[in-house]
Amino acid sequence: MTIRVETLARARLAEALPALAQLRITVFRDWPYLYDGTLDYERRYVEKFAAAEGAVVVAAYDGNQIVGCATASPLLGHADAFADAFRGARYDPARMFYFGESVLLKSHRGRGIGHAFFDHREAQAQKSGDVTHTTFCRVIRPADHPLRPADYVPLDAFWRKRGYEKLDGVTGSFAWRDIGQSGETEKPMQFWIRPLL
Repeated sequence: MTIRVETLARARLAEALPALAQLRITVFRDWPYLYDGTLDYERRYVEKFAAAEGAVVVAAYDGNQIVGCATASPLLGHADAFADAFRGARYDPARMFYFGESVLLKSHRGRGIGHAFFDHREAQAQKSGDVTHTTFCRVIRPADHPLRPADYVPLDAFWRKRGYEKLDGVTGSFAWRDIGQSGETEKPMQFWIRPLL
């Protein structure tokens, strides 16, 4: 079956919310996020993210099934702590476009969908006025974490191929509940950045 990747219009977002919420829970449960989330929280999170001025939600479909999604918005429309991470750096948070999650079922990886997600989000950043850079972050986990799979390969090479570089010393934090934990804990998040070409 043919995979299609498209930006969701606001009118279609409401019908896609349950699938997007379930997808985030499924994918983020794996390493390195180990996320123990709820459908109710996820629906509210995606809905709030999509409502931000200039935001975009991209979905990958296999037939009528959503198998992946990616989000993006101006950085100042997202978590304050993320914008704060740049205030001491040489970048202006008001001119940055933040890429949120990019989640895809394992069964559909390796087909170019990840590149399509970046293409759609970078195109949205181009439409957003004075944006000079796109950025995203990923969780930092200890190399000796007991739940780290022996065959885990980080996505650094993929991101570098897209023109992104790790911003040493620029980190944020975000709280969630790990699998097997009773409450949320703050996780350090490493930012990556690329000039908007």
